[in-house]
Amino acid sequence: MYTGLFVISIIFTFIGMLLSSQLKQRFERYSQMPNLQGLSGREVAERMLSYFGISDVQIVEGQGMLTDHYNPQTKTVSLSPEVYRGRSVAAAAVAAHECGHAVQHAEAYAALQMRSALVPLVQISASIQQYLFMFAFVAFGAFNNTFVLLVAIGAFLITALFSLITLPVEFDASRRALVWLEHSGVTRGGEYEAAKDALWWAAMTYVAAALAAVAQLLYLVIYFLNSRD
Repeated sequence: MYTGLFVISIIFTFIGMLLSSQLKQRFERYSQMPNLQGLSGREVAERMLSYFGISDVQIVEGQGMLTDHYNPQTKTVSLSPEVYRGRSVAAAAVAAHECGHAVQHAEAYAALQMRSALVPLVQISASIQQYLFMFAFVAFGAFNNTFVLLVAIGAFLITALFSLITLPVEFDASRRALVWLEHSGVTRGGEYEAAKDALWWAAMTYVAAALAAVAQLLYLVIYFLNSRD
């Protein structure tokens, strides 16, 4: 049975790689397109946070490519060097998107709160899944044990729920970012469409992850139901 899960993982890993490749291509293309006001990603973030009256969020320069994120625990917007220093449409779009999460946090956006609450459980479920696969490779009939199978279903259920809740969080952050970018004049016309395209491809990576999580969960549930017949 674990073979089926492995195949699903491989398929969606391949899909995720294709989407990530498209995202990188879009980011590189739009990194060559200056935003209308010539602002760096850090300056875009500062202006957007200021517009929404958020003064307790720190903007820092991170490491690596496309590692940008918002940490609600530390109230920190971390921007990769290309975004933090870049003055392109891509840098503006990514910086505004991460600030969109900060705005969600400030406004107590329900989906973001739910996702944050699930983080500890997701970390536990990820560890459980890792050990379940390791155990399955040693004992081929591991998933034929009802208790082990139910534990696996519980772990994958948490992962799937987290992935599904992530979708409205990411789409809403992009929506907030695009509205502000156009309103502020940082991107308009062709620049706005480029920013929208970049954020759309970024969102698709989350969609792929959610589909993978749901597919794995459904496979386990169907296997469990069939095993009881």
